Amino acid sequence: MHIAVVGNIGAGKTTLAHKLAHHFRWEVFLEDVDDNPYLKDFYHDMPRWAFHLQVYFLNGRFRQTQRIKELTRAGKGVVQDRTIYEDAHIFAANLHESGLLSTRDYDNYYALFESMVNLVEPPDLLLYLRADLSKLIRQIEARGRDYESSISIEYLKNLNEHYEKWIAGYTGRHLIVDVSELDYVRNPEDLGEIIERINATLFGLF
Repeated sequence: MHIAVVGNIGAGKTTLAHKLAHHFRWEVFLEDVDDNPYLKDFYHDMPRWAFHLQVYFLNGRFRQTQRIKELTRAGKGVVQDRTIYEDAHIFAANLHESGLLSTRDYDNYYALFESMVNLVEPPDLLLYLRADLSKLIRQIEARGRDYESSISIEYLKNLNEHYEKWIAGYTGRHLIVDVSELDYVRNPEDLGEIIERINATLFGLF
C-alpha cells in the first residue's frame, strides 16, 4: 500500500507521515526540505528562484515515486509526505497565477511534469490535511525555520485555495481530514480517529 499525505505548508504532514509509518510499520518518504539548495533563496526572492525551486522539487519527487513503485511492487508499504501532483497543480500553478513564475518558465515546467507524471502510479490513498490559516501560522511559527519567517499570509491563503480546487477534482481514492482543531501529537484519540478512517477506506475495517 502507498498512502500519500498532502496539504499546505504547516498542516502537519511530516508529523502525521511519521506516525502513520510507525503505526503500520511501513517506510516513510519525506519531502527534501533541509537539503534543498534553493528553498532559502526562494523565500527571499520568489521571482528569481521560483523556476529553479520547482524543477528541483519535481526531479526529487519523480525519483521518489519511482522508488516507491519498486517497494510497493515488492509488497512493502509506504507513507509519502507530499506528492508530485502538488508540485505542479498547487505550487507551480500558484506561482504562475501570482506573477512570480513567468508563462515561459511555467509552460516549460508543466511540459516536463506531464512527461514525468505519465510514468507515475497514483497512491492507493491520498490523505488531504485541510487546515485553516491560523493553524498553519501557529505551526510554522512553532517549528521556527528561519527561511519560513518571510512567508506571507496571502501566500498561504492562495495555496489553500489551490488545494481546495485541486482536491475537488481529484478522482483517485482520497480522504479529507480537517486538522484545524486536531492535535495528533498530544492527543492519541485524534491520531486514532485518523487511523480508523484510513483502515475503513483501505481495508473496510471499522
